[in-house]
Amino acid sequence: MNLQPPPTTTGNNNICRITFSTPFVLLITTIFSLLLILSFSFSPSPTPPPPPHPHTSLFPNFHNYPNDQNTLPPTPPSIAYLIFGSSKDSSRIIRLLFSIYHPRNHYLIHLDKKASQKERDDLVLSVQSVPVFKAAQNVDVIGKSDFRYSIGSSALSATLHGASILLRISSSWDWFINLSAADYPLVTQDDLLHILSYLPKDLNFVNHSSYIGWRESKKLKLIVVDPGLYLAEESEVYYATQKRELPDAYRLFTGSSSAILSRKFTEFCILGSDNLPRTLLMYLSNSPASESVYFPTILCNSRKFNGTTINHNMQYASFNSRSQARRLNSSDFNDLLMSGAAFASPFKADDPVLDKIDHELLHHKRDEPVPGGWCLGDTETNKCTVWGDAEVVRPGPGAKRLEKHFLELFSSGSFLSDQCQYEKSSSSR
Repeated sequence: MNLQPPPTTTGNNNICRITFSTPFVLLITTIFSLLLILSFSFSPSPTPPPPPHPHTSLFPNFHNYPNDQNTLPPTPPSIAYLIFGSSKDSSRIIRLLFSIYHPRNHYLIHLDKKASQKERDDLVLSVQSVPVFKAAQNVDVIGKSDFRYSIGSSALSATLHGASILLRISSSWDWFINLSAADYPLVTQDDLLHILSYLPKDLNFVNHSSYIGWRESKKLKLIVVDPGLYLAEESEVYYATQKRELPDAYRLFTGSSSAILSRKFTEFCILGSDNLPRTLLMYLSNSPASESVYFPTILCNSRKFNGTTINHNMQYASFNSRSQARRLNSSDFNDLLMSGAAFASPFKADDPVLDKIDHELLHHKRDEPVPGGWCLGDTETNKCTVWGDAEVVRPGPGAKRLEKHFLELFSSGSFLSDQCQYEKSSSSR
């Protein structure tokens, strides 16, 4: 099904430096901030028609207990995935979708405007051609996209809007995970759902640090104009010559753009029950590093959520001397295995290490769902052509790796000492 998209943009390496007067910069910053906030809060959206019921073999309890949720037996959690991609990423997205698919989860795919409409249409047809996707009614593709720039706040806008769509689509999911086409799982969904079923559902897994360092002058104090928020055609990101002071009403934290967020925290950011998410959104609307700052800063400045924060996003990455994540390959396989992470990034399209992960860790072919407890086929070749109850999960070796990693996080008590700790020397005020 096609859904109305968020305003998004693609990355653009063409950067122009122009000079704005201070009043002009403040004016456009305020206007774009207000427009961005209003787009999430007050824009009326039509009430979608009720979706068709999922297939009875996958969700027998859905039909047996339609009204009284208290009579339902205990079930594994559900994850809402937001998957981003750009031009020529359709095959990577489909491969990623098969590798993280489970009938209990929900998936929203965003192919940005740099991709052609034909690519988007072909992606929709590919999704609709998979029988289990249609049966579970849990995969959606955004039909009309905008640009999603790597610099600026349009990427954050796309993430927040995607999360708001997932909140409207379903009231049953427990965690929100945003992935790109360059990401890939290291465990099966049965492994991940099994381990998450033992954890409190209010936990948030986000890399975060109050150490700002070089980012203060090169990322946080700079002012940019992101055309992805207001132009229908691809344009250039502009830097203003002026800089601004860091806020003193709250403390900035930086981290990775990918995270595992609880539903409660996602609603806190989207529904506007507190002013902090909106205040920070205004500050970051013309910032070049908004996506890596937004979630860590809100979590660590909110009394309601700072105690739920785990300083790990459960994603493995390896950084070079310039603090940039390098592409992973087959030489990293042992490190991936020993990391205990649920995901890893970034990978080059069709890198041989992905085949190794499929074969040795996920036990599936790239164009088929990863087998789980819901797959009742009697042979390896037709394992997931016969469907059973999606509430049944069969964890494997990946669950042991995840369990070990979580025990290391929680048993030592270090997660408390790493939780939203503020270093006074991290920036000069």
